[in-house]
Amino acid sequence: MLTSYYTVKGDGKNEIVIQRSRFIAHVKRTTTEEEAQEFIQSIKIANHSATHNCSAYLIGEQDLIQKANDDGEPSGTAGVPMLEVLKKRRLKDTTVVVTRYFGGIKLGAGGLIRAYGQSVSEGLTATGIVERRLMTKISTKIDYTLLGKVENEIRSSNYILDHIEYIDQVLIVTMVETGLEEQFIDWMTNLTSGQATIHQEEQLYKEYDV
Repeated sequence: MLTSYYTVKGDGKNEIVIQRSRFIAHVKRTTTEEEAQEFIQSIKIANHSATHNCSAYLIGEQDLIQKANDDGEPSGTAGVPMLEVLKKRRLKDTTVVVTRYFGGIKLGAGGLIRAYGQSVSEGLTATGIVERRLMTKISTKIDYTLLGKVENEIRSSNYILDHIEYIDQVLIVTMVETGLEEQFIDWMTNLTSGQATIHQEEQLYKEYDV
């Protein structure tokens, strides 16, 4: 698993007009090629009267699945420029479809490349980008007498206090960036003078707005 990567926040849509042609960027986070294809087809169905529904997507940790489709535009003027924007933004698991309603003025190859690239770029900005960081959940059991001290120290640290459970002892669940688990355990052990019971639990991604 990657320790961190960038992707889109969720679903998004943005429209620009260039030389009377409408370019509508549809953006979605997709984690499989099947999801990407389903999204593309849904946009094509919803915009069946459009002149073109061009698409591009990147799927997988190492971008092993990459596809670009010009959907009738001159070869290399739509899908590839769209894909290049995704790569330039270093995004993963992202699909974009740009719907074009022709406005009567031809843009030429260079104009189309710029138009589709701009449409995707503005669509991504409108949708929002997040960084997903791999975190390890660590649970710490302590006596109630240590709660105030430990809670304050965690809140003033770079670690993330997820939640506290008040049971026979206090259970504090902290999110720690992957790779820093031993550092956290040593820190917590010293903080509690060895009076804490500490367990590493599952790993999961936490999202941060970029």
